[in-house]
Formats: sequence, C-alpha cells, structure tokens
Amino acid sequence: MGLDAALQRELIRTVAERIIAHADELVALDQAIGDGDHGLNMKRGCEAVLAELDKLAAMPLNEALKAAGMALVMKVGGASGPLYGSLFMALGKALPAASPDREALTEAFAAAVEAVKARGKSDVGQKTMLDVLVPVLAALRGKPVDLSARVRDTATQAAAATVPMLATRGRASFLGSRSVGHMDPGARSSELMVLAVLDVMEAGEK
Repeated sequence: MGLDAALQRELIRTVAERIIAHADELVALDQAIGDGDHGLNMKRGCEAVLAELDKLAAMPLNEALKAAGMALVMKVGGASGPLYGSLFMALGKALPAASPDREALTEAFAAAVEAVKARGKSDVGQKTMLDVLVPVLAALRGKPVDLSARVRDTATQAAAATVPMLATRGRASFLGSRSVGHMDPGARSSELMVLAVLDVMEAGEK
C-alpha cells in the first residue's frame, strides 16, 4: 500500500476529525455506562494530533503512527489514552519502513490488537474496543474479495453487538446488569476510526 504525503495527511486528518465530529455522541454513550468523558478525552487527543498534522504527514507511515499514538497517550485522559496510544504505537512499531502490503498491514494490526489486550488486561467479549478490533482483524485476514465492504460491515455490526453485552472490564463492569442495553463507547470510537480509514482508502482508489 503506497501512501504519499497527501494521502497520509488525508488519512490522519479524516480519522481525527471523524472522532471530533462524534464527540457528543461518545460522551452520551459513556455517560450511560462510564465516566462520561470518553468523547471529550478523545476529542482533545485528536485535536493534538491535528495540531501536528503537517509534521505527521511528512513522516514515514510507521513513524507517524508512533507519534500519533504518543500524542494520544499524553493528551487523552482515562483508560482511552493508554489503550489507543498502545494501538497506534504498536501498529507503527510493527509496520515495515517501506510501503507495507496488505499482509504486512494485517499482521501489524494483529500486533496492535495484542498490545491493546495486554494494556487493558482484556479480551473480546468483555464489552470493550476489542469487540470491534478483533472482528475487524478477522475480516482483514479473510479473502481479499470485497474486503473493504466486509471490513466496514464487520466494524458496524461488531459495535452494535456490544449493546446486549454484559460489561466485565472497565468502569462499565461496576454496573453489572445495568451495562446491558448500551453500546460500548470504545467500540463505537473504534468503529468510527475504521470507517474513516476505509472512506479515505476507497476515495484514493477511485
């Protein structure tokens, strides 16, 4: 996958702006089962990333991802900063310096998912962002036919599937059965990021 500086800039910008645009929604989701600060924290982190947009666009992709991850760790409060920071830093660390192909991207994403599991001491099925990231990884490892559409559908369906789940990790787990019936905010922000990436990549292929 070749990314020139312009496309890389658009990718980073779109992901950050998508989260910022949905900050109020993420706040509302987190108010139902958490501290209520997920949207504002993520917005602050994404604004920090946008402030460095020109610098990030000029870096190799792997270095840009590590730098963006560090910005999220430094600026995003709560659990989200370390988790998303770990995701992006591990993704950048696992990517080759040269333009990665689909297989390299998929395996780097796998390493990033493992980093989130380790950081959060959590796994799929516990009503967290992993309930989107793990299914998306499985979709990426599938056949390349209609890959983008399949990943898109997987992300959306996986986020929705957290609604009936019982939270067993994070602050939502303190609510017990009252956590059922609400979408996990981390799953939703993960879905938003995945869809933003797909939107940019699909537009770049046209």
